[in-house]
Order: sequence, then structure tokens, then C-alpha cells
Amino acid sequence: MGSFFPYTPRMPISIDHIIERMGGAEAASRLTGVGTEAVRKWRQSRAIPSRHWPAVIAATGLTMADLQTESPDQASATMQNATDTVPAGATAVLVLADGAAFWGRGFGAHTSGVGPVGEVCFSTGMTGYQETLTDPSFAGQIITFTFPHIGNVGTNIEDIEATTIAARGLVVNQDVTEPSNWRSTQRLQEWLRAQGITGISGVDTRSLTIRIRDGGAPTGVLAFPADGKFDLAALRAQAAGWPGLEGMDLAKEVTCRQTYDWDETAWSWPTGFGRQSAPKRHVVAVDYGAKRNILRCLASAGCKVTVVPATATAEDILRHEPDGVFLSNGPGDPAATGEYAVPVLRQVLDSGTPIFGICLGHQLLALALGAKTYKLDRGHRGANQPVKDLATGKVEITSQNHGFAVDANSLPANVKVTHVSLFDGSNEGIASTDRAAFSVQYHPEASPGPTDSHHLFRRFVGMMEQRG
Repeated sequence: MGSFFPYTPRMPISIDHIIERMGGAEAASRLTGVGTEAVRKWRQSRAIPSRHWPAVIAATGLTMADLQTESPDQASATMQNATDTVPAGATAVLVLADGAAFWGRGFGAHTSGVGPVGEVCFSTGMTGYQETLTDPSFAGQIITFTFPHIGNVGTNIEDIEATTIAARGLVVNQDVTEPSNWRSTQRLQEWLRAQGITGISGVDTRSLTIRIRDGGAPTGVLAFPADGKFDLAALRAQAAGWPGLEGMDLAKEVTCRQTYDWDETAWSWPTGFGRQSAPKRHVVAVDYGAKRNILRCLASAGCKVTVVPATATAEDILRHEPDGVFLSNGPGDPAATGEYAVPVLRQVLDSGTPIFGICLGHQLLALALGAKTYKLDRGHRGANQPVKDLATGKVEITSQNHGFAVDANSLPANVKVTHVSLFDGSNEGIASTDRAAFSVQYHPEASPGPTDSHHLFRRFVGMMEQRG
């Protein structure tokens, strides 16, 4: 399987030096009051969370200026020499905007010239890596998988959420093994190579995940050159120069280019996917980066589904005379996409047509109703995310993938909060009190529960039936 490569942080003073200055790990724990486990994690991740810095500074007598033990020129030269040495066996590297380098073994497509750059996030799902990689909501992101065994069931043509891979790259701990699953038709690395996507294995994903958890999602760039030559200065400059997801409209990159109909229903054993041949309601789905399984759930709920591009006008949507309008998931900053989407949605709301939104669709509905959105420090990505339904008190185990959220404090009086995250208390659902419109931040079509949230599609159908 191979061991992981240690990463090289861009720090002016080492964690070991700080701990030894306090008299060792136990003394550091006692002086800072953070516990021995926290000190162990400092060493493991080679970083001290910012929330611990006041206690460390008080215990050591250091100041932030004292931490710069070398002159800027000396420190730059020292770090350059340390991070530019390619470890034995390394064929790829993930370079973050602060200069930290995570070395590993590349797989998938080789990079040439400018490597894939994006926001480095982590996903906690233990299964479903193929669905994750093809989820359009991951556009603009490099995914760190916290589960170590990625690729062990191969890939197939059924477990995809879009035709092409949306993510810009992936980071895994263990080397990709030969697939062991009867449904596999292609090895993960071959599937990635065919789509021009780069992966890196052998990375200490635990350290990287802790780094993201404590400091937020950084910008990073992947390099897997065929000739084994790395221009780390150029990679650092590329990572540092990327503007980030705030203000970025990515829905236009992943949306469909023309209107189409969808009738495929959910997969079931042993027949596989089915077809909806007798729909009772007609739904227009606005594709901001729609996952296929969402469309399948709508079809399985008895709906004829017409999919329109993200840039569709209100006239484009309403000319189909839909019983309801669905707002899909998608990537990027909702405020940026909202520049053209919000005026359209307000016209749809004024028509009285029932609306159901998921993920980005949830955020866009909130904006159309008068609320605001903001960027989360870390985001919610992966399975087993607990969400509380405030109306019933029940907790749903959900799948999530978002880096922005609705500001519950900005909701107008005619919009109520329906769901909240039990991780951080952020908003997970809203409903209008005077219009037939509701939405959730999470993905009810996914199945970590496994079917905790499927009732939302039935609720949408019931809303359309009530309207008549």
C-alpha cells in the first residue's frame, strides 16, 4: 500500500521547538491548559490551531514577532531549500497558497504547465467516491477524502452524477488498489486519466484535514509532471494567485446547454434504473449543476421532468406550464449566480408556482425571498451529517456538499427556519409562510440515512397537488 509522505510546512519556527521551550509535552499541556491530546495533535499535524496561540504565547513569553527567528530573506531561503527537495519515491505534490507542500504518488492524468488549482476541501464519505467526483457542486475544488481506501471498488457507468468529473483533483491516503466489486468496469486511475483528472496518494490526509478544520479551506494546486520535474515557485505563485470561490459563478460552467426531458427513475435491485411512463405532475428543473439522482427521485415521485439551463428566463420556465419548479444543487458563490437567477426566481414566485430547492437552489431561493448568504470557514461535505427538523424534532442523517450557507438572521418575517445543522447550528432549511416555496441545504436524494430525507420529494408533490 505504501506509506504516506510527511508534508513540509512553511513555518518560521518548528512545533517541536515551541513544545521544548515549554519543557516538553506534559509541561506544555499544563502551562497552556489544552490537554496532552491537543499537544499530541500539534506534533501530528505540524501546526498549532489559532485558538491555542494566546495560551502558547502566554506560556512561552514569545510574541508573534519573536516567532520570526530569522530575517525574512534567511527564512525564505531556509524554507525554499526544505520544501523544494523532492522526497524519494514522490511523483506528485499538492502545494498550498501558504507554501506548504504535501508530497505523494501521482495517479490519473499527468499535469503539464499550469496544474489544476482550486479550493482544497475534505469529504467524510466512506463510500460513493465516484458520485462525489462527478457531483457538479464540487466544481472548483480539490477533494481530500478522509476515508483511506478510495478506488477499491473501481468505477462503472451507473454511479455517476454527471457525464464528466466536476472536481479539479483528489487527494487520498492509500495507493489505489485493484478493484474488488462485481459492478466495476474500469479502474479508478484509468477513469481519471480518460477525463484528464489528477490524483495524489500517499498523503497524510489526517494532517491535511486537521489543517483545513482549524484554518479553513486553503487554495491549492496539484502537480504530477510526466518528467518528474517540479517548479515549486511557480506552483506557489499559482496557488497564491487564485481568487477563491467567493464571487465566483460556476453554475454557468456545469449547467446543461439546452432544455431536455428526463424520465429515468431510481435504481433498484435487480432491474437497475427504470422509466417513468405515467407521470402525474410536470416539474421544470433549473439546472445549476443538477445531480442525476435528484432528477431520478423527481421522476420516481411521479413527475415528468423538463430540465432547463441555469440562465433560463422566467418565460423559458413558465412556458412549459409546470405544476412545480425545482431548483437544483450547484457550485460556486450563490450571490454571484444570484445576479441573474434571483430576478428570474422572483418572477416564478410571483406566478404562484410551487418551488422546491436543494443546496445552491436553497441558497438562491433564500436570496430571492430577501435573505443573505455567507461563506462557511470549512463547509459541510460528506455523509452522516445530522440535521434537525424543527417541526417534528426528528434528526435526519444527511449527505451534504456546500461551502456557503444562508444567514438565518437575515430571513424576512415571512420566511421561517425549518432545519438546522447539529454540527454548527447553521441553517439547513427554510419555508415561506405566504408562498408555496421551501428548500433544504442538504441532499435528500443521497442515501446515508439511507432514506431519511426522501419524504421531501413527496412533500413537493403534495404541494403541487394541493395547488391543483
